[in-house]
Amino acid sequence: MHRVTVIRGDGVGPEIADAAIRVIEATGVKCEWEEALLGGQALSKYGDPLPAHTLQQIRATKVALKSPVFIEKMGSKVVIAHDDLTQRIYSNVNTALKLELGAYVNVRPVRSFEGVSSHARKLDVVVIRELTEDIYSGYEHNIGDDAAEAIKITTRKATERAARFAFDYAVTNRRKRLSVIHKANVLQLTDGLFLRTTRQVAKDYPGMVFDDAMVDSCVYHLACNPEGWDVMLMPNQYGDIISDLCAGLVGSFGLAPGANYGDGVAIFETSHGAAPDLAGKNCVNPAALILAGAMMLDHLGESEAAQRIRTAVSIVIKQGRAVTPDLGGSANSSAMTNVIIDHL
Repeated sequence: MHRVTVIRGDGVGPEIADAAIRVIEATGVKCEWEEALLGGQALSKYGDPLPAHTLQQIRATKVALKSPVFIEKMGSKVVIAHDDLTQRIYSNVNTALKLELGAYVNVRPVRSFEGVSSHARKLDVVVIRELTEDIYSGYEHNIGDDAAEAIKITTRKATERAARFAFDYAVTNRRKRLSVIHKANVLQLTDGLFLRTTRQVAKDYPGMVFDDAMVDSCVYHLACNPEGWDVMLMPNQYGDIISDLCAGLVGSFGLAPGANYGDGVAIFETSHGAAPDLAGKNCVNPAALILAGAMMLDHLGESEAAQRIRTAVSIVIKQGRAVTPDLGGSANSSAMTNVIIDHL
């Protein structure tokens, strides 16, 4: 029996959470689902988008399956008070959750599915991004009334930790190539440190093909010849943007799962948002969180069940008879989930 914290999220989150849980349970893997609140639901009930007991619960189960939560554009920052009377200010609740739990790397595998109209029919990449630093660390302030400044942070320690994770991931998953993405020709100190540190780590993995690319060149080649990439390691901001680009290349955000890993904790989620305008319409593609559930099962040592889920999702998408509108079909979320379960 695996203890798993479930965050059902906002908007379409509860619908796709229910779908993912149904599919996981249909594999026969036994999980004890322990619900916790985050985001809008937590704010409504507790007056806090990230209650302390939600963090405590995930630390206890060590694994969370998380639906998306609503992030307001230019919304209020999240303040977390610590027992030592210090506090940390985060730009949003997603960042606060991951960093408070010690997650330091985000993994987004994105691949094409037969049966989906896409710009990249053979794309199969894994975007790995360092989570704790870069411009997304959220250190910013106003300079008077007419200017603002954000601080881009890069350290050797955090970069080496993310790089070793990326190389180990590539080896474990039998990947052939790892590319570090940067802009070291301009950001010679920050991205330069990221590149130099990763090059040093690469020496410990002589069997892996290793190279690097400027982020602008990477985006160009993803648009023109996306099939050439494999595992891509990059700083925080580039990773967020490029993984979304890859989701577009394969035809839908609904096909892009993600995971955040730290020391003793893992959070599995979608790459897409809460889509509050679609909430309750039973029309959103549930595959991203279902595939994130497969990643979770791999993490829990249930790889056979995980592969059955991936195979079932692939078959349903290839057949195209019971897929959601984003994939060119007319089925609702529940119907697509039912057919995936049938194919298990």
